[in-house]
Amino acid sequence: MAWLASAQQAVVGGVLLWASGFKLLHRNASAHARRSVLAKLVGKERAAGAYRAVGAVEALVGLLLLAPPVHAAEAYAAAVLSAGMLGYLAYGKLRAPESSCGCLGDKHTPVRGRGFARAALLGVLSAVAATATDPWFDSPLATVGVLIVEGAVIVALSPELDGRWLLRLRRWRVKRRHPLAGHTVEIPLESTVQQLWKSDAYRSVVEQLTSDLLDHWDEGEWRLLTYAARTPDGSATAVFAVPRLAYEPDRVRVALVPADEEVLV
Repeated sequence: MAWLASAQQAVVGGVLLWASGFKLLHRNASAHARRSVLAKLVGKERAAGAYRAVGAVEALVGLLLLAPPVHAAEAYAAAVLSAGMLGYLAYGKLRAPESSCGCLGDKHTPVRGRGFARAALLGVLSAVAATATDPWFDSPLATVGVLIVEGAVIVALSPELDGRWLLRLRRWRVKRRHPLAGHTVEIPLESTVQQLWKSDAYRSVVEQLTSDLLDHWDEGEWRLLTYAARTPDGSATAVFAVPRLAYEPDRVRVALVPADEEVLV
């Protein structure tokens, strides 16, 4: 089972690089750090710097795990990081239970059992990786298989990533199992307008609108609404695309079309 131990280098190293990439490169990393448990631990004024420092350590250990030669010390360092994460989560659970973990994404996710399970799993995988004697790329097919299986488990234990798979899965299940699935449902225009008012897209141009609703029509899963508007360049038509079959204000989009251009739908 030497190949299994070697594959853990890629799994743990990949997760650490993923985590470090968010902390070091994401444009909202500093703001997220100030909303995380780390702000309670070191203070809001030092949270961003500490956040990036943790990301730098994760990046270093991750790269060492992925690059040859194989040293047990790299895996032990990853195990220490996992143990530190468990302590960090325990502190957050006790002192700042509603603060975000700040581990793998920018979604606000208070400390819960899934975070503890993920940190513990990474600790176990790191311990297994410490027994490896060959680099992970010596068994590429086996490593890919392990990456797929264990990566799926880690994603499932990461509430920060729920929006990328779990919510979409739930929506699919609702569409398939809903008692009205397959039946034509007429969505009231008032419901669409209320959803529009709740959207960031509407708020971003509301001061430029100069009329009430002018026209509306449906295109597949979207309902298009038009309003008169005025921009610094002159009169325009604001065209909003609003989800027709779901309440998702964050998906609303807007386009300001100059009055002298023809709108083709």
